[in-house]
Amino acid sequence: MPAPPLRTRDYLSTPVTLYPQELVWGYVREAASPTPAHQRVVGELFIRLRQHLRETGAGDVWLSPLDVVLDDERDLVVQPDLCVVLAEHADRVTDRIWGAPDLVVEVMSPRPRIGTLEERLTWFATYGVRECWLVHLPGSSIEVVRFENERRISRTFGPIDAIRSSVLPGLVLRPLEVVSDLR
Repeated sequence: MPAPPLRTRDYLSTPVTLYPQELVWGYVREAASPTPAHQRVVGELFIRLRQHLRETGAGDVWLSPLDVVLDDERDLVVQPDLCVVLAEHADRVTDRIWGAPDLVVEVMSPRPRIGTLEERLTWFATYGVRECWLVHLPGSSIEVVRFENERRISRTFGPIDAIRSSVLPGLVLRPLEVVSDLR
């Protein structure tokens, strides 16, 4: 018999864990730990985003596992690989991120570790994430998905293409700088 659903407050009071897990409509979903290739890419992107955000003062980047409470009432808590919260939304970051980050990064290796891509993109669009980067392993490409009024606008950047971000317009980054099939 399945466990009864958890409320967000109950989920957030469970013991701290470093295992990837999320609360989806009251039910905990867990995943195995990521691969070394996945972690290398997450680390490289974190360093590059952090450097850009510090230089510009635009905001901060957060590394998983960190709970992002998208819907407290409906018990939806996710843990994207990386979250960027711009300075004007810094109040969303307290003991967790309460509300939508401005940008999330999901390293696909070859798919999200928890849930399906379609449900994740739907949640991000519905709850106000402005942009999602899907890093494709293998492939050395990054797909940038913008959300406008729950509509998705997607563009894939190949290994040497300069990424264009509506959330971080001054960022200069090429997928090959952080993703390489040869690593």
